[in-house]
Amino acid sequence: MGEPRREEYKIQSFDAVTQQLLKTALKGEHAEPPEMECSAWQGSYSNCPGPVPSCNSPPVFTLDPGAVDLEKVANVIVDHSLQDCVFSKEAGRMCYAIIQAESKQAGQSVFRRGLLNRLQQEYQAREQLRARSLQGWVCYVTFICNIFDYLRVNNMPMMALVNPVYDCLFRLAQPDSLSKEEEVDCLVLQLHRVGEQLEKMNGQRMDELFVLIRDGFLLPTGLSSLAQLLLLEIIEFRAAGWKTTPAAHKYYYSEVSD
Repeated sequence: MGEPRREEYKIQSFDAVTQQLLKTALKGEHAEPPEMECSAWQGSYSNCPGPVPSCNSPPVFTLDPGAVDLEKVANVIVDHSLQDCVFSKEAGRMCYAIIQAESKQAGQSVFRRGLLNRLQQEYQAREQLRARSLQGWVCYVTFICNIFDYLRVNNMPMMALVNPVYDCLFRLAQPDSLSKEEEVDCLVLQLHRVGEQLEKMNGQRMDELFVLIRDGFLLPTGLSSLAQLLLLEIIEFRAAGWKTTPAAHKYYYSEVSD
């Protein structure tokens, strides 16, 4: 079965007001990203290899700042993202919409501050999270990469998130992670989503990350054939300037479907 349609995706743990707020965010009209600043944090590939496009114009919606507790909303979104991989793929889009509305309507950053504080807390406890729940760990990496993809400061990716995102991807490139298809799947998907942005922000760390990926591919102890295929595809994807040639696209789609 396919993933639920965005507008039909119901978040049962939210109260009615928050559910309506998020539904509105998903159905809103598109707009250009606003300029933002942040000092709060200093610190499944779906069997379908190939570039994963991201939406550059998330929706906006009207928001009454007094109608909901935005810090609570931030916590609920993070909590739900750690439990639901489908939701974690949509959360960045919703968070952007709420931050944009909050900035325009209230001139505040309650939601953004709460969101980044929770991201930092979960980042600091990432090893415990991975040990406790591999799915929760994969959801967290998906979520933080999704947030990095959408949130901007002066139309640039948030510097505060660059190293935490890199650290998560480095963890996914360790031998014990490469032996698990879920983590390889997550690593490759997120590199398709944010790899080019990350490389522009810190090319040296991207070089170091791909040394680990190449080592993992060349010394495939415990790697499945699918994991090897995904690693080879992302190596070629980056080598081609973060693009997939028609021939490579056809080859990898064919291999995975087979």
